[in-house]
Amino acid sequence: MTTRLLAWLGAVPQEGEAPNLGEMILHHVTDSHVLEIPFVGAVELPRWEPIRLGPLLLDLSPTKHAVFLLLAAVLCAAVLIWTARRTHPRAAERAPRGLANLIEAFVIYLRDEVALANIGPGGERYVPYVLTLFFFILFANLLGLLPGGATPTGNLSVTAALALISLVVIEVSGLLTLGLKGYARTIFYAPEGMPRWGQALMLLIMTPVELLGKVAKPFALAIRLFANMTAGHFVLLSLIGLIFVAGALWGAVAPVVMAIAIMLLEVFVAFLQAYIFAMLTSVFIGLIRHAH
Repeated sequence: MTTRLLAWLGAVPQEGEAPNLGEMILHHVTDSHVLEIPFVGAVELPRWEPIRLGPLLLDLSPTKHAVFLLLAAVLCAAVLIWTARRTHPRAAERAPRGLANLIEAFVIYLRDEVALANIGPGGERYVPYVLTLFFFILFANLLGLLPGGATPTGNLSVTAALALISLVVIEVSGLLTLGLKGYARTIFYAPEGMPRWGQALMLLIMTPVELLGKVAKPFALAIRLFANMTAGHFVLLSLIGLIFVAGALWGAVAPVVMAIAIMLLEVFVAFLQAYIFAMLTSVFIGLIRHAH
């Protein structure tokens, strides 16, 4: 039984050696071309021939994180479309209950207290994007807590892509609201009332700072989500690994209790990190739309 569990955890020891807990943790946190399905075993994902783009090779072969990203998108679309049909005034015969009522409560809160409250007048057009961010990240976070699951948001490439999309939305919203001249002032700003040499000096000093600030926003979004989701799994897997280090039944009690507590905390963190990402995106959109 212990050997089977170690094999599933990716930490099968050589004869006479202790379990490799470091390999076990990295095996579950990093991306791979293998899906681990409970009661089925490891399933090798197909490998495709890389596409050459000049000097670059583009490998489009599916990976574990890519599969769970697609699964998160499908679940997100299915749940929200189902909820929309259940809560539509013309289709619903009575007030929604259960899951539909819960999703509707999340949507109303995110619309009123996150998107509109931070973006301000005209923020209605950004509500669908903020809602999509929250629910997609939430599903991606929660899938990693299932047996054999993987957390795509524990991959820096995924969080960086989400942050890059948010950066484009933020900057385009500022450009559309402020116009070209007003948007340019968010980068090249010379305070009025200063002499020419003072304005030139301020431009020289502040332009790199403003550009760095624009880059820092998506960087903070990407690193925060990646670090929080990865750290939780490291702690959880480390506690599970203590069971094998103890080598006795009595030594498994404390790690199991602590692992259950961390798992409950991970559920909370999954919701919290999705909320923070959506909330900060709304804040950044609101800041650039009201740059004055």
